Amino acid sequence: MRPRSVLRATAIATAAYILVARPRQLRWGATDEESEGPLPGDDLIENADLIATRAITIRASAERVWPWIAQLGQGRGGFHSYDFLENLVGCDIHSADRIVPEWQDVVVGDEVRFAPEVGLVVAALDQGRSLVLRGGVPIGNTTPPYDFTWAFVLRDEPDKTTRLLVRERYAYTRTWAWIIVELTEVLSFVMSQKMLREIKERAERPVR
Repeated sequence: MRPRSVLRATAIATAAYILVARPRQLRWGATDEESEGPLPGDDLIENADLIATRAITIRASAERVWPWIAQLGQGRGGFHSYDFLENLVGCDIHSADRIVPEWQDVVVGDEVRFAPEVGLVVAALDQGRSLVLRGGVPIGNTTPPYDFTWAFVLRDEPDKTTRLLVRERYAYTRTWAWIIVELTEVLSFVMSQKMLREIKERAERPVR
């Protein structure tokens, strides 16, 4: 393929991603109202450079969904995504298939880890309703080039289902941070879909 054809194909693919795929990835499963409306934790980063809001409907009460949120984290209930991919980079994630009582006590200031030595801090908590994590993942010995919040929010629906909303907010602290975040969000889209679906599957199981 000629260089000019390669450039043209690259330009078309990039435009398609920006105009079609990227907006879908950043708002997967969420309504316009959910994507554009406020959620707990938004006040921690008032002027975010990038926001992603993803959501799913769960046919169970918030009371049944919350325990799966409360025990998220490495060394706890995992993240219900692609464990084998996370473990390829040493995260040591093992997503739980049951509620573990000793993992239910979560308070502001706790650390929720991605990996044995990398985690976020519980920045805000409304027991049974919302969990907001804050921090960032270092790049080697370099501190994160952004501030980041990750909110998990439960909303009761009139039909007795629950909406689980997950929002990511980034504020860049380095000029080049957008490159890292844009690449991260492609992976986050894939991992978040899996996480939401797995939490839904677990919460909807009949109570024994």
